[in-house]
Amino acid sequence: MARILIVEDEERISAFIAKGLRADGHLPTVVVDGRVGLDQALSGDHDLMILDVGLPGLDGFEVLEQLRAQGSRMPVVVLTARDSVTDTVSALDGGADDYMSKPFRFAELQARVRLRLRQVNAVPADAEVALAAGGVRLDLRTRRATVDGREVELSAREFNLAEIFMRNAGQVLSREQLLDHVWGFDFDPGSNVVDVYVGYLRRKLGSHAIATVRGMGYRFTT
Repeated sequence: MARILIVEDEERISAFIAKGLRADGHLPTVVVDGRVGLDQALSGDHDLMILDVGLPGLDGFEVLEQLRAQGSRMPVVVLTARDSVTDTVSALDGGADDYMSKPFRFAELQARVRLRLRQVNAVPADAEVALAAGGVRLDLRTRRATVDGREVELSAREFNLAEIFMRNAGQVLSREQLLDHVWGFDFDPGSNVVDVYVGYLRRKLGSHAIATVRGMGYRFTT
């Protein structure tokens, strides 16, 4: 049984989701305003959030941005009528764990909720809480990064990329490996998204933090 926060201002949809989640053994809470949803999400009283984008008060992207900025790692499934690639990428880059467009089948939403809850429950209590190498430190619980003791702001995607680099410090990681581990969905193999984000990290972590290995990929240097 999980406590699930539904932030959705369309009563018909929220009632439908809540009914299905109750039948699955969960405890749903419905709110219709983005600001209230953010407060609820930060309360620590919920295990997962289903988040609409078009909301009064704060839209879903702003809720997600502020939630992650304040260190919350609660799983978030974005559920919205917006289905453009730009919106999908914006949600995932902003820290969403999953993205579904309306109309949707409840069975699929149910399966995604179960997956995200399993992933959270699979993290052991004694899991690693920080990574440090080459003057860079990542706090995995608060999602904060420091360089030589100075805090730097990383987006959710930048943090995830830095984490995979630091977990494999000294090893060469190909663009395909980074796409698979960090983005987790099928990008055009010709996309330069990895190169763009490596550039972002170099500006924030230091120009020598990540070395290019010609023809192979990138390596985090310690």
